Amino acid sequence: MTMKLPDAFVRTPITHRALHDVTDGRPENSRAAMRAAIEAGYGIEMDLQLSSDGRAMVFHDYGLKRLADGTGLVADYTRDQLRAIPLKGGDGECIPDFAEILELVDGRVPLLIELKDQDGNMGPDIGTLEADTVRQLQGYTGEVALMSFNPHSVVELARLAPDLPRGITTSSYQAKHWPELTPEVCDHLREIPDFDRSGSCFISHEVADLASPRVAELRAKGVPILCWTVTSAAMEEEARKIAHNVTFERYLSDISA
Repeated sequence: MTMKLPDAFVRTPITHRALHDVTDGRPENSRAAMRAAIEAGYGIEMDLQLSSDGRAMVFHDYGLKRLADGTGLVADYTRDQLRAIPLKGGDGECIPDFAEILELVDGRVPLLIELKDQDGNMGPDIGTLEADTVRQLQGYTGEVALMSFNPHSVVELARLAPDLPRGITTSSYQAKHWPELTPEVCDHLREIPDFDRSGSCFISHEVADLASPRVAELRAKGVPILCWTVTSAAMEEEARKIAHNVTFERYLSDISA
């Protein structure tokens, strides 16, 4: 079943990893950044990684070092251990799990939820993160859309939660920007070949590659085109010539909700 992307995801710009600004105590994907996005009336894009005990954690990177006061991988720690690890610049903020963010947001703004690839090469070794994500969403009444760069993940989400709108996060897949992937995988994913088989109803595409012929093809078929990551009003103006909505950061004063 192919779902329709709710209109909320194209009406209002979407904050990238919530409305973060570490100079104001709001790290990426933190509760503080979520609260700021809600207060401003923006949608929220957020990332999910997997703990060692199979729980969805709201965190972007695979490793802890850049964003948190910890070492090693997110996957090395349990949910409870991760929830005790402070976020850098967070003024007491620690890594949140998915359940507490759902409780915090409580349907007040739309959530664009990206599941990070757990296979390592965008392959089929996935499933645990998808299962916990869907389990946590049971009973949640707010507007959500799920997406992943890994098309196997999106296919699994279609199997587990056919009623939830889903899409593919897409890119130009220039090999220099994707050192973790083989060139063959980059070449394959660049053409977005799994859109139909995954039952996707939107893509979120790299903003610098919106002129891609494949993006134009999907747009001509009526597919909503979101994009990442817009960092200025001028970039937004250019992106909107193709994209129906933007995921943005760092220029709140230049944009009206």
